[in-house]
Amino acid sequence: MMRGRCLCGAVTLEVREASPVLSVCHCDMCRRWAGQAMMMFVAPAAAVTATGPIRRYASSSFAERAFCEICGSALWMRDTGEGAEDAVFELLPGAFGAAADFPIDHEIYADRAWKAHGFAGDHPRIARAEYEAAHRFVPDSAIAGAAGE
Repeated sequence: MMRGRCLCGAVTLEVREASPVLSVCHCDMCRRWAGQAMMMFVAPAAAVTATGPIRRYASSSFAERAFCEICGSALWMRDTGEGAEDAVFELLPGAFGAAADFPIDHEIYADRAWKAHGFAGDHPRIARAEYEAAHRFVPDSAIAGAAGE
């Protein structure tokens, strides 16, 4: 069992089962939310218990992002909508001390990574076009503000 919390401690998380690897996303939406490339690890919905003052933001027509309504700590991203009742949680590892040793499994939108982000390791780096050909995504035009802002 992994236990985590937000910055102020008002939100607590328990994860009974998770994939012990990280994915990294360099898309504009994730960077705006996380303040940089966003790292996450996956856990089945049934394995996650979250308590406290959690706010959810519908960041697209098919996903939500959750955060502590007191301190603003980002907690997870998750698919929503029809058929998403059992969608996995994509949890941000900063809330979990146990995630500090998780290796990076892959990066997406790697061709859009900031020059300052050079994550070490021999893992797949998936470009925007390749990712968007196989997954749902939010076009840049739908993100508040221009990509270059």
